[in-house]
Amino acid sequence: MTADTDALLSLTADIITAHLSNNQVAAADLLELIRSTHAALAGLDALAPAPAEPEHVPAVSVRKSLASPDRIVSMIDGKPYTALKRHLATHGLTPAEYRARYKLPADYPMVAPTYSEKRKALAVQLGLGRRKAEPAVAEGASAAEAPAPEPKRRGRKPAAESAGNAAGKPRGRKLSGAAALAKVREGSDEA
Repeated sequence: MTADTDALLSLTADIITAHLSNNQVAAADLLELIRSTHAALAGLDALAPAPAEPEHVPAVSVRKSLASPDRIVSMIDGKPYTALKRHLATHGLTPAEYRARYKLPADYPMVAPTYSEKRKALAVQLGLGRRKAEPAVAEGASAAEAPAPEPKRRGRKPAAESAGNAAGKPRGRKLSGAAALAKVREGSDEA
């Protein structure tokens, strides 16, 4: 027996017990009462309609939603917003689900046009989205004749190019206390 069958039999027994404690039933009618109660409980699943997805009625029309260039009116609550994404997230929706729920086209905007233009102007002003400018080629040379720029090297500079060795002095170890004192005395004697 499955869990559903066990639960159904348990419910039937509970109902029959409660009915018999308050009513007198003939022994011949008892079997029919059990069968009808069990059948009624088993038929409840078939009678219950599946919970249908609620029909979402938009608060405003698509035309009114996009009427103002400064704001987009939400179809959920009818309030104006500059950008809908955060508002949709509070209602547990993504932009794709929002478009599907209200049967909107795929190009339906989630941001007000004026706000989008302001952001675009700011990006252009900051220079975002442009590639780095290539160096100008000499006037006499064509692009095909121009030498290819040498690729930048990575890593440490060779010892000959390092800044510490620029004076040409060999780098040595630091002198100990006695050797440093002797060198200082030699320098003072020469002067």
